[in-house]
Amino acid sequence: MWSPIALAVLYFISYGVGLGQQSVISFIEGPLQLAGGTAVATLILSSSDFPGVLRAGQDLSTDFGRVTGKNLTISTKDQTTSDQSPTSGPAIIAGTLGKSKLIDSLVSAGKIDISKIQGQWESFTTTIVTDLMPGLGSALVIAGSDKRGTIYGIYDISEQIGVSPWYWFADVPSAQQTNIFALDVNKVQGPPSVKYRGIFLNDEQPALMNWVKEKYGGVGYVSGFYTRVFELLLRLRANYLWPTMWDSMFALDDTKNQPLADNYGIVMGTSHTEPLMRSTKEQQKYAGSWDWTSNKANIIKFLTDGAKRAKGYESLYTMGMRGSGDTASSTLNAASLADVVSEQQKILTSVLGGNISTISKMWCLYKEVGGYYQKGLKVPDDITLLWSDDNSGNMQRLPIPSEVGRSGGAGVYYHFDYVGDPRNYKWINTISYQKTWEQMHLTYARNARQIWVVNVGDLKPLEIPINHFLDMAYDMTLHSTTNSTNTWLTQFSALQFGTPLSTQIASLLNTYSHLAARRKYELLDSTTFSITNYNEADIVLSEWHTLVSSSQSIYDSLPTSSQPAFFELVLHPAKAGSILYDLYVNTAKNNLYAKQGRASASAYGDLATKAFQADKDLAGVYHKLLGGKWNHMMDQTHIGYTSWQQPSANNMPALSTPAKSASASPGVFVDGGSTTLALPPMSPYGPASRWIDVFAKSDTAASFTISSDPWVKLSPSSGQLAVSGLTSEQRVNITIDWSTVPSGSTTSKIVVTAGSTSSTVTLPLSNILVPKDFSGFVESDKTITIEPEHWSTVTFSSDASYAIIHGYGRTLSGVTLLPHSIPTQSPPSSPRLSYDIYLFTSGTASITVYLSASLNTDPSRPLSYAISIDDATPTKAQYVPITDLGTLPSTWHDGVVRNGYDHVTKHDVTAGAHVLSLWAVEPGVVFQRVVVDLGGVRTSYLGPPESVRV
Repeated sequence: MWSPIALAVLYFISYGVGLGQQSVISFIEGPLQLAGGTAVATLILSSSDFPGVLRAGQDLSTDFGRVTGKNLTISTKDQTTSDQSPTSGPAIIAGTLGKSKLIDSLVSAGKIDISKIQGQWESFTTTIVTDLMPGLGSALVIAGSDKRGTIYGIYDISEQIGVSPWYWFADVPSAQQTNIFALDVNKVQGPPSVKYRGIFLNDEQPALMNWVKEKYGGVGYVSGFYTRVFELLLRLRANYLWPTMWDSMFALDDTKNQPLADNYGIVMGTSHTEPLMRSTKEQQKYAGSWDWTSNKANIIKFLTDGAKRAKGYESLYTMGMRGSGDTASSTLNAASLADVVSEQQKILTSVLGGNISTISKMWCLYKEVGGYYQKGLKVPDDITLLWSDDNSGNMQRLPIPSEVGRSGGAGVYYHFDYVGDPRNYKWINTISYQKTWEQMHLTYARNARQIWVVNVGDLKPLEIPINHFLDMAYDMTLHSTTNSTNTWLTQFSALQFGTPLSTQIASLLNTYSHLAARRKYELLDSTTFSITNYNEADIVLSEWHTLVSSSQSIYDSLPTSSQPAFFELVLHPAKAGSILYDLYVNTAKNNLYAKQGRASASAYGDLATKAFQADKDLAGVYHKLLGGKWNHMMDQTHIGYTSWQQPSANNMPALSTPAKSASASPGVFVDGGSTTLALPPMSPYGPASRWIDVFAKSDTAASFTISSDPWVKLSPSSGQLAVSGLTSEQRVNITIDWSTVPSGSTTSKIVVTAGSTSSTVTLPLSNILVPKDFSGFVESDKTITIEPEHWSTVTFSSDASYAIIHGYGRTLSGVTLLPHSIPTQSPPSSPRLSYDIYLFTSGTASITVYLSASLNTDPSRPLSYAISIDDATPTKAQYVPITDLGTLPSTWHDGVVRNGYDHVTKHDVTAGAHVLSLWAVEPGVVFQRVVVDLGGVRTSYLGPPESVRV
């Protein structure tokens, strides 16, 4: 019998898969053979169809060549079924309704059903048609409702035969196939979930800018560059682009850019700060002072010229105005902005003609502009309100009920890259795919479905989050559950690297996303993770090393043709992140150990120095890949931040040199960092081990022995310390034989002896057991830590239930209340998460709930939760303050830096069994962790490890 995994593998090997889309291609069998044997399909297009359709057809022909070794033959005779010249062999017919005579004649003859796509936006149907005409018995027909509907239908076949959208930008090779068959299915796709789906190329200096200058002769962002971008977007089923802005002028850098975009089928826009298709650099060169109050006439002319230049091309016009260079303006206010938009409406009506309501327009309510809107600024109903996140992936505002009916609808401007407070993040991918899913799922539920555009920086190396974001925008029905992201990553991995390894690779991608998103690389330093408490830094570093080892193992197993893509998408980010963590953890050890006088401090400094060099060397490997194809893409600095702005060069963190001790006696340091050599308590319900470090402090080698009570197990119990290097210290692991420990509370003494000197370490032990009938989390070290998905009981309602988002947040997962459309909840009768806990300590407990860094997207419904112990009245906790739109809450900075809010409530408790209950009061609350502190919690980034559950 086939296992489910084996069946899935067989399916993906046998059938073409387009990242969850319905399959119309098989490599094993089917009623119509398109390639293999004597079959060489002809691709039939109409010469009168859109240029973008004809160009996509050329790509499909080439894609067949990539997979089978033989390109498709292309015919572009603009004829009907009655006068089409006979074509030997199978055919693929692709065309747009109303533009292809052949498609229209098939419709008239009742050969294809277009009822579900006609008049729809960007939709297509794919089906096999038999008995077309003499000499052409059967064909795979792709009929599009409009230009991009046909283009997406064509690229759907490309993807299903095994050509990745990232074949050029990530060097993904195509798996070779002997046979390709069309399946007998009637596929209907579209309209897309979101109307306009695109990216913003931004913050492009130094990496993308230097790369473009080298590859395109120093002339900037020319059509040769944009052809690659346009094709990628269409293969990703996107349709919208904000071009680079900081040192470029899209329409002027290369006069072919704008018409080329239209020929491809890309809707052009400009960023939120560049109205009416004029770039920032144009503003600075040609508009004079960018001040509406003093230079209104010139600005109106400048904007009018932008609209005239864009006339005839499919565009989505940015409305409104900000200060020069993406800043707030000191002279703009609500009244002047209303005047700006009124004049812009007049310009568009005058230049483009027709009804202003039919012209696609958006106004991004970014930063201070949102504040004007909140205070009453009226936005014409036909302008799409483009809501922004906080530049760090947390939506600030989404449509409220009174806005849902606006004809212009709403959209979102999201960030995978940013320059600004608290720190730039521009180097490599630090995006949580689970967080993106959660925020976009919320966005879609709140009816922001007109525009989704995301800031992607240099494009590389953000390939995976870009693909994920755009796939959700295209078809949200495939991303409707909390497990959707895991499924998508498996499908993505299968398309890039083949099905047999797809599950393993998806796991690596998930792990990387989880580790990297804990804290942006640019926010890391040597103090981020504790090297004294909870073994935190060592555990985190071990996670990175395991990721690299697993990634390297798969890389080594791949054919050489697939290794560059795997390096770019999987291995490089894993290694880059691991090296950075090596750098900071070893720097932290060097600094602390130098203060302690450890002889080993210099060795850790050497490891940090090697990591700094390894970071540079890894960038060099990337730059030399494939003969230097991606040279400069790792030019971005990322080490040595002292403010929000990037350093001009990577700077090695400061290292320390230990002072040599005159005494030959070794030093002793304990788990938890107590200067009195007191170890944290141990119990049967706490960590299985503690540790003691014994270390040399002088130029004299030393030996030591260590002893304690018989139930205290020491490994090793003696050792020899070298005068320098890593062997000048010894970590002694401590475990307990609880079967022989006296009942109750006791303290064991651990004596470290070296020559004539000794040091005594104290170890509190608590051998007190919970009742046999108790089941739940047990206090240890005056702490209980709970991962929210490990509830004891959970209650639901008829319209709401809790769901686990695996891999969300800083530790294990997130738990949230779905669907997002539910009303405000009313504890204690609303859905509840309950946790059985057992306490040994009475007093006041500080209970910290770790939550996502989400913001109040509805000002009338601030994010809040409720909490109680036993039957006490639930305490409501509003952890995100209400602020004016455009002003971030006071808690925001720490929340973004730590990737979550930590909110504390106080509760009086007694020893014994209790029930801790949590309620999400609003959808959008995501619980990440719960820590009950009775006086034992120590400083760390991730918090104490999860408590034992009996």
